[in-house]
Amino acid sequence: MFGIPGKQAVSITPKAAGQIAKLMARDGHQGLRVGVKKGGCAGMEYTMDYVTEVNPMDEVVEVEGARVMIAPMAQMFLFGTEIDYETTLLESGFKFRNPNVVDACGCGESIKFDESISTS
Repeated sequence: MFGIPGKQAVSITPKAAGQIAKLMARDGHQGLRVGVKKGGCAGMEYTMDYVTEVNPMDEVVEVEGARVMIAPMAQMFLFGTEIDYETTLLESGFKFRNPNVVDACGCGESIKFDESISTS
């Protein structure tokens, strides 16, 4: 829907692909839908939800058995993002390296996008 022909909207690291594939297999999910919503101290937050049915309007990215669907409203905000999965001594979770983010809150849960994206 939004993007460059022949280029995936997001990239998924091998660690993230492995974790997504595990989550898909656990309850027979079709994948994970990634989106953004208003919220948090910086203005926007990422969302991730299990998908039982693929929406034909979603951008679908498949890597090494992992399937990520990007909600239509989020596609312009997520284009160029790398999704990784990191494990540290204190936490583990998905990390988004998004070139469209211009600011983030201290806790890392909330982000602010380049305003020219939403007005394009």
